[in-house]
Amino acid sequence: MTKLIDTTAPQEKALLIGVSLFSDKNLLSLEDSLDELSLLAETAGVEVMETITQNLNTPNPKTFIGSGKVEEVKILAQELGADMVIFDNVLSPRHQRELEEALGESIRVIDRTALILDIFAQHANTSEGGLQVELAQYEYRLPRLTRAWTHLARQAGGGGGRAGGVGGVGLRGPGETQLEVDRRIISRRIEFLKEELEKVRAHRSRYRQRRKKTRIPVIALVGYTNAGKSTLLNRLASSDVYVADQLFATLDPTTRRVELPGGQAVLFTDTVGFIQKLPTELVAAFRATLEEISDADVLLHVVDITHRNASAQAKSVQETLIDIGAGDIPMVTAFNKIDLLKDPEAAVDNLEEFSGTFPISARTGQGIDALLSAIESELFETYIELDVFIPYQEGQLISKLHEFGQVHEVENLEEGTRIKGLIPRRFMHQFEPYFMPDPDDDEL
Repeated sequence: MTKLIDTTAPQEKALLIGVSLFSDKNLLSLEDSLDELSLLAETAGVEVMETITQNLNTPNPKTFIGSGKVEEVKILAQELGADMVIFDNVLSPRHQRELEEALGESIRVIDRTALILDIFAQHANTSEGGLQVELAQYEYRLPRLTRAWTHLARQAGGGGGRAGGVGGVGLRGPGETQLEVDRRIISRRIEFLKEELEKVRAHRSRYRQRRKKTRIPVIALVGYTNAGKSTLLNRLASSDVYVADQLFATLDPTTRRVELPGGQAVLFTDTVGFIQKLPTELVAAFRATLEEISDADVLLHVVDITHRNASAQAKSVQETLIDIGAGDIPMVTAFNKIDLLKDPEAAVDNLEEFSGTFPISARTGQGIDALLSAIESELFETYIELDVFIPYQEGQLISKLHEFGQVHEVENLEEGTRIKGLIPRRFMHQFEPYFMPDPDDDEL
């Protein structure tokens, strides 16, 4: 009998480091944030050996944590056989270099951003997702190049392959003499990726324009990672979007056609899950995808009501929506996974700061009919009828009306354009100065 040889790479082992800074204003406590970091590490295939914390007024200018804590980490890593440390905080290039030198060549140092980038690289299953993740990885790596990085010519020399995962964040390379070559390679690759993603963005924009002409409204599903958005999309559209009980199980946007109770056809788009401290590199790289959210008619915010940090997660999502310019879009909130609760009403009452909420179970279908009716009501209330006279020098408003609204009548006059139609409520304040007077308001 032939004996099979196990070629599986050994699982990496890591220590997690969390620092509470006096200036921190995070929604999650240090303990909860480290629990989330542990889940991220697990998703990336890393075994967590131990967590270490420290309270600081300000970071150490060289090693972020204090020198005594660095020595503690080094000794513990040797005792437990850990080959990497993962910081919950974002490390500057200098902090990362100094830590690598202090901990020794056998210990690699990454931060939360690098870990999330690796998970995204593992879960990007389309060419667009691959481009976005690769751009984010290289923009993160460029200022951190040292002799500890492997030569990147094989990875970035064309061909579109994504950069390696966590195992590639700190591989030992040939030395300082290669740094300038690697910097030029990465810089060229970044420019190429930006050009390719600009083509993707233009294609998405043209697609949205065609979609608007068909007058099919768009509902964007948003929420913290692992809140159940993909499961809900499957329930609504009877589809088979990939679902797994892990962070960032799905990355690339998925759109499905759904019929609302009144017969109105709409498009539901499942978008990438949000997370606390979402890396700025990802937000920038995923601009084309995130525009699917900012152009939606209504947002469906899915919240995992069973999570002990449900309120903080929901607030984190709302803050991210504001950051990407989607804070004014009408929203319906679904408290998901109520089938897992003994007392769903009590759990919902604990989140009374969120208005317009609907308890549901995407898995069993409980509450879905009421949720769809609420979306339908919000959708029809979203558009406001308007009759405006817009001066020619305000042409961007005319373009916005054509792009986001519905134009019914156009009359070109000597000093401007009179337009009758519908505009999403979130843009109404921009058009109010140009409203035509209502004849019914004139005094006789």
